[in-house]
Amino acid sequence: MSLAGARFEKWEGLGNDFVILEAREGLAFGPAEARVLCDRRRGIGADGVLVVERPVGEAPRMIVWNADGSRPEMCGNGLRCVAAHIASESSSSTSELVIATDAGPRKCLVERAPSGTYEVTVGMGTARSTGDLVVSIGGRELRFRAVDVGNPHAISFEPFDDPDLDRIGPVVATSIPGGTNVELCRVHKVSAGERPLIDVIVWERGVGRTLACGTGACAALAAACEAELAPFDEPVRMALPGGELLVIVGAERRDIVMKGPARRVFAGEVVSA
Repeated sequence: MSLAGARFEKWEGLGNDFVILEAREGLAFGPAEARVLCDRRRGIGADGVLVVERPVGEAPRMIVWNADGSRPEMCGNGLRCVAAHIASESSSSTSELVIATDAGPRKCLVERAPSGTYEVTVGMGTARSTGDLVVSIGGRELRFRAVDVGNPHAISFEPFDDPDLDRIGPVVATSIPGGTNVELCRVHKVSAGERPLIDVIVWERGVGRTLACGTGACAALAAACEAELAPFDEPVRMALPGGELLVIVGAERRDIVMKGPARRVFAGEVVSA
């Protein structure tokens, strides 16, 4: 490995935490390096690593690595963190930028708060329903709605208790080729004039249980809107264990906008890896 001397920043979005590395000449990065850096006892500790490439004359690019060394197509919380990381280099309180991802380019608006944290609004592309997924667990058949938002998700609105995720998540996540992220959701009844609210707990492919998943919140709302459990074209509070995101799904094109925080935790240098 050739990570020794590499500078990094640790960022988090709703407790979903990442190591951000700038791509540089001689930086060899792959599954083994991702596993080492994400190790919470022997490494820096994170849910994933985000490598930022800056090709001349092109949009910066985000490369995502999961804690197990796998490569997901997209990461919503990670995208907010990378956008804030890049925007932090400017003295402006507001920055607009486009970041290239494996799921396509994403437009980001970054707003710096006086506290030094960031609020990031991202155009997340469109949602595409890919059918139903039925999985038998413990003699019970559970139905999930499969939704693709640049990466795959399996969404359930069936009644659940929080511990159910540790039993259901690993089975569903590996039930299809390539795997899928898993979201168990609960739609709240709210009073007139209150903003709609959906609870979401997440089992991330290649990571496990996490405090938040940006693409998962987007996919969950898209599925809820399709099932007439939530409104199109209105901001919906997506409550994850790590905090809330605001998400809107457009009725006409199923385009998604997500808004949420990003925070730099610390910076450092890799001594050995």
